[in-house]
Amino acid sequence: RCSRSTCWLNGILGWCNDFICSITLCSRKPLYEQGFICMQHLASLGYGVGPGGEITSTVPYFAVGVIHLISSAVLGFGGIYHSLLGPDTLEESFPFFGYDWRDKNKMTTILGIHLILLGAGSLLFVAKAMYIGGVYDTWAPGGGDVRFITTPTLNPIVIFGYVFRSPFGGDGWIVAVNNMEDVVGGHIWVGVLCIIGGFWHIFTKPFAWARRAFVWSGEAYLSYSLAAISLMGLTAALYAWYNNTAYPSEFYGPTGPEASQSQAFTFLVRDQRLGANVSSAQGPTGLGKYLMRSPSGEIIFGGETMRFWDLRAPWVEPLRGPNGLDINKIKNDIQPWQERRAAEYMTHAPLGSLNSVGGVATEINSVNYVSPRSWLCCSH
Repeated sequence: RCSRSTCWLNGILGWCNDFICSITLCSRKPLYEQGFICMQHLASLGYGVGPGGEITSTVPYFAVGVIHLISSAVLGFGGIYHSLLGPDTLEESFPFFGYDWRDKNKMTTILGIHLILLGAGSLLFVAKAMYIGGVYDTWAPGGGDVRFITTPTLNPIVIFGYVFRSPFGGDGWIVAVNNMEDVVGGHIWVGVLCIIGGFWHIFTKPFAWARRAFVWSGEAYLSYSLAAISLMGLTAALYAWYNNTAYPSEFYGPTGPEASQSQAFTFLVRDQRLGANVSSAQGPTGLGKYLMRSPSGEIIFGGETMRFWDLRAPWVEPLRGPNGLDINKIKNDIQPWQERRAAEYMTHAPLGSLNSVGGVATEINSVNYVSPRSWLCCSH
């Protein structure tokens, strides 16, 4: 029964991925405007994108969709075979695939196999980033580009420092990762540890305390798995909502703080061109209208967006100096790509929810944008 349900489930998942990756893609519009939630992952891996996150080729997306279509068909036929023709119990024909839920040694062996496969998948990402075409780095100079990650971070103090950070406030736990070197280095550590742990579970038997502590039944394994998935789902939700390195804003749309800061930046650029002295102009409250000081003394964008003063985003970081925003750079060094990106992000804030029709209450009915970040965060 497990083999049947597994084949059916994987077949359905494969078909869903095929459907999502094979539908029409307009290369002239950003991915986050077109209702996609899977293609962004392919773009982040460097497939079909160029400088600035521009879609240069749709062939990789179509190819991945076709591969998923074929694999879903194979899995679907496998489900039909095991439902109608295959043996009721695999132990009769293939003893290796037979098991009893109460067989503690077999269960840990299966766990070890899964860990090795997860580790291999993690190292495949590392190989893609370092040797096979590179990955998209939103922090690359000039607004992001596909590049090889040649010096991944292997320092355990740095990598595991993320794990032991507070999940609250500015520390941000593992979600605070803000460079691709740390992302790839973390995958190296995860891959190696998963493979070592996998072999450990295959070649050892559960210790006495583990045999006593755990319930060894199918329902118990299901509950353990659901607990782990809930943690992974929460982690993925936080990543999709807050992180703009592993989830580049060029593909997923801006984060909430990023959209807010981009609005302040856009109006600063406009009014500066109209003659405003943005370094000294005051708002109605007496605070700086365009620029002000953060609690730690840095120069930040003024107005309502002051609450997001510690945002870090690729389009604004070139304008910073040792004390926050550099006024000289603000007045002389703003590049056209920064203006365009901020203007785009300003109008694509992640305001909707999973079942939202999109837009703000004051928008006309033809505006129905919902950010992929909203979908991914709410669904996870």
